[in-house]
Amino acid sequence: MAEQVPDRSLRETYTEAKAKRDQLGDLDPRSSVFKDTLQATLQDLELCQRLISELAVFSPNEELDDLSTQSLQYLTVDYLIAELLQRTYDANRLAALRRVSGLLDDFLTRLDQYSMLSTEDHKLFERYQEGKTSFALLPPNPEERRRLKIKRFQEGKDLKKKLEYLSSQSQVNHVDDETVRSLYLAEIAFFVHESFQSLDSISQETAILAQMQQAQPTPMMDPRNDPRAPQRTDGYSERLDGPTTLAGLGRKGGPLLDSKGKPMQPFTLLDKRSQMRGGVFRPGHNLPTMSIDEYLEEERRRGGIIEGGGDVPQPEPDEDNMEEVDAATMKARDWDEFVEANTKGAGNTLNRG
Repeated sequence: MAEQVPDRSLRETYTEAKAKRDQLGDLDPRSSVFKDTLQATLQDLELCQRLISELAVFSPNEELDDLSTQSLQYLTVDYLIAELLQRTYDANRLAALRRVSGLLDDFLTRLDQYSMLSTEDHKLFERYQEGKTSFALLPPNPEERRRLKIKRFQEGKDLKKKLEYLSSQSQVNHVDDETVRSLYLAEIAFFVHESFQSLDSISQETAILAQMQQAQPTPMMDPRNDPRAPQRTDGYSERLDGPTTLAGLGRKGGPLLDSKGKPMQPFTLLDKRSQMRGGVFRPGHNLPTMSIDEYLEEERRRGGIIEGGGDVPQPEPDEDNMEEVDAATMKARDWDEFVEANTKGAGNTLNRG
């Protein structure tokens, strides 16, 4: 029976682990002291886990009443390990989350064997067992989701308040076994509530990490070696040993640097250094080669500029030359007859209102 097995080393190891766990709340998570304390706490709890298995503290044939008050607290070892592992971030986060899920699963399974889960928690656990990878604590319906979220928040607040009260009561001298047992049961109930919260967040994070692993990264190609990239015709190059760089001046042939950046041949800086230095502060655009006046003069010389307006004034007919006068009169008369025969806008057949 469980009450015949309590071992002093197990009790001491568990007590030290709980004390170190409480210290973590006062430490900076970024400090080395926090990391060292976290690892030491994990080692103590993993030792407790092995001792519980070796001593057969729990048996599937027992009921809750068969467990001693001292053995009751050891039911939380798996949960405590899972809680601490969630605070660690190593290279393989996905594997760590799967281990956490397995520990929480073992924690809830053992409680279910002892019939320690409430009716609502038992239904939640069954739903988790049916779809572990897609488990969601809250329903998709927004209204129901909000209602259940508020309800669970209030439940967690009440459980924590009850746990704090019983913890303060257990600190008094000559506390009875019933108070201590109530404290352990309240602690387990609070951990059950937090376990489902963790399983919900782990399910979401695991799905995201699994999708990221499946997506193969596309190898990046150096644009200088991409034949599809447009090639520059101005001689520009980003190579450090290019023909127009200081490192490339005086190169006799072959690459100057190997793939690791090590020089493969000696080189000499020639007199082009001053030329390269003079081009450092040049603008990135081409400067004009002539002034505006010079450009207009060149265009005028080539016949690209039309002088004057579009209407060329007609010379007045010589009054002494009767033929020119008659011709101008006839032209004006013809124009007047044309205007009278063709009203303004008569030929506009497309834009009539």
